[in-house]
Amino acid sequence: MKRTLLLPVAAIVLLAACQTKTTGAFTVDGTYKGAQGATIYLEETSFNSNAPVIVDSARADAKDHFTLKGNRTEETQYLLRVAGSRDPFATVINDATQIHVSADPLNNEHPFTVEGSPASKALTSHIDANNRQLSTLVAFARQRDSLTRAGVADSLLGGLDRQRQEAASTFKSYTRNVIQQSNSAALSVFALGSYQAYAANRMLGVDPFTREEFNALLNETVSRFPKNSGLAELKATVTAQQQQQDARAAQQPANPDGISAASAALLGKPAPELSLTDPEGKPLSVASFRGKWVLVDFWASWCGPCRAENPNVVRAYQKYKNKNFTVLGVSLDRDKESWTAAIRQDGLTWPHMSDLQYWNSKAVPAYGFEGIPFNVLVNPEGTIVAMGLRGEALDARLAQELK
Repeated sequence: MKRTLLLPVAAIVLLAACQTKTTGAFTVDGTYKGAQGATIYLEETSFNSNAPVIVDSARADAKDHFTLKGNRTEETQYLLRVAGSRDPFATVINDATQIHVSADPLNNEHPFTVEGSPASKALTSHIDANNRQLSTLVAFARQRDSLTRAGVADSLLGGLDRQRQEAASTFKSYTRNVIQQSNSAALSVFALGSYQAYAANRMLGVDPFTREEFNALLNETVSRFPKNSGLAELKATVTAQQQQQDARAAQQPANPDGISAASAALLGKPAPELSLTDPEGKPLSVASFRGKWVLVDFWASWCGPCRAENPNVVRAYQKYKNKNFTVLGVSLDRDKESWTAAIRQDGLTWPHMSDLQYWNSKAVPAYGFEGIPFNVLVNPEGTIVAMGLRGEALDARLAQELK
């Protein structure tokens, strides 16, 4: 797998927030094979912005050599990028006054090396280790998807699933060790943030650190680096974000299946008509699926239990989609970008619709549910025959109906 340099924004922000004292002025010199005459940029990541800021630029000479300078009194991450490309070709941390980079864009496995900066070398080694493990997890996911599409029963995939789970567990343990043992506060926090970002991609099958695990690892890092001013700021930011999450969760009634008296009363009756718009802005409705079995699945990108349940829905869809069955996703999101990103990340390849009105969505009073995830199974005649189907219960009911 090609070394990934531009890591998820969450990870970059975490690293940029973790600052330690360094020498101030520093120089990055090096070569970028084939860059003769091209402009090379030195970009600083920022805690307060998702977009890196250009701090210096230089034109590569006839021998592909360049020299860039920065001046910062605290340690952070920098990206090196050639003009005309959106992606960086190298990344460094300014823990030394003289840093040397050698880059070759044709070398997919090791496109750059860093000398003179211990923190930079440790960071690139960590990124390489991440990519090796991610490559293994992606291969497992693709193999399983291929077998599922070929009609192989889940009961025959146990061995593959166990190997995948072992690889995911190894990845999590490796990351925990890096966080706890690294001599660099920046690398410890970067490892924590990047792992959480990767875990958000459900295709990989990686379990994120729970809130308790995350907070324990962050607090341990703060204790190991008590003079690190950036860690205190990071901890305060994380605490504020978690408080906001708790406030949002408090607005959602505590009903694990989402079934209320109002929604239960719909069982055996025609599915209420509901017409919203798909991600492209085109109208879509429950009634448009008349003649098919359809699981109307109410969810949202911000709903943790929904995201955890999505792999089960994906498996059911892949297993029964050729038996006159489909899924209709109905989102309670407010932000279109978050909604569509979650659809892509979780591999939800069925139709979707939303009015982006959160709990003010027309879907809530129409179907009477009090929590998500919530779903109803509608038969080809348009009648609700089941609701609140999750995990094995979903597969069992579909197997019963779609013989």
